Amino acid sequence: MANAPALRTLTRAQQARRQRVVDAAMRLAMDGGYEAVQMRDVATGADVAMGTVYRYFTSKDHLLAATLVFWAEQLDSRLAQSPASGDTAASRVIEALDRALRAMGRQPQLLGAVFTALASPDPAAIECQQQVTVIMEGIITRAIGEPQPPDISDRARILGHVWYSALVGWVNGWSSMSRVHDELVVAIGLLLPAEVYAEI
Repeated sequence: MANAPALRTLTRAQQARRQRVVDAAMRLAMDGGYEAVQMRDVATGADVAMGTVYRYFTSKDHLLAATLVFWAEQLDSRLAQSPASGDTAASRVIEALDRALRAMGRQPQLLGAVFTALASPDPAAIECQQQVTVIMEGIITRAIGEPQPPDISDRARILGHVWYSALVGWVNGWSSMSRVHDELVVAIGLLLPAEVYAEI
């Protein structure tokens, strides 16, 4: 299957059709998880031809991974409009990531489907995962605020990895959302301690 076109090269009408495909996949995943997302049903739900679905997404896993990119972009936009509050970098990052957890916790079927897709070797799905990583790093960096430690990029990236791996535990049923929160609190405390800012 040829690579899907980059989003920035699409016309406004094409972007709208692509978004309808993403929305249809999200609805199916919310109701029935990974197995419920069949490309023919996605095409029907988006009111497009099957060829149109494959024009934008190389596979089911690519499509589902793209829904996480869309979700992360929406979260980023909401947090930009209503930033995390708190007197310390640690408290702001905890609030931002807790808001992400609450949003994800409301859609366990969708989250399970997305994380199944992210385990795919499909290069397009892997690229989506990298996009989500960049978005989450930006969310964390913005929550850290000023002053910034010189290695802020490294700290934000590692916190993003902890966030992701902790969620994998919840999706797979061997962790709870409360434990995910607790693991994030520990990681944030280690990576953003008050002593870091005393030296800046």
